[in-house]
Amino acid sequence: MPTISSDIDIDLPVRTVYNQWTQFESYPAFMTGVESVRQLDDTHLAWDVVVGGAERGFQAEITEQIPDARIAWRSLDGPEHAGVVTFHTLDPEKTRVRLELEWQPEGFVETMGAMLQIDDAQVASDLREFARLMESQGFASGAWRGSV
Repeated sequence: MPTISSDIDIDLPVRTVYNQWTQFESYPAFMTGVESVRQLDDTHLAWDVVVGGAERGFQAEITEQIPDARIAWRSLDGPEHAGVVTFHTLDPEKTRVRLELEWQPEGFVETMGAMLQIDDAQVASDLREFARLMESQGFASGAWRGSV
């Protein structure tokens, strides 16, 4: 299973960055290929994505959530994947976000994309867009501070 790892430094406090990351339904604003995310309850999400031109829907479960530190998840159906995003305070006004994702490509297009590391480039691009959006607005649009 391919593993993707990418990180980005954001010029905002860890609490602000973490709070925005918990706003799962806002992901289409910065994640290419994500059409929609619906939060079903505290630990379940329904995703609609386009990967390699193919539309897919799947559900994911949050398996761990520690405010200002980490969120881990795994897919329950559809494309097999699991991951963790961690938040690291670099100084009071700077946060490092690190995303690690394991996924199982399906079909020729996804397998070739993984071999050519197109998936790595896409994750890095999505993190850059998240940082750009965060730094331009300067605040989180919401927050969920619960633990899982």
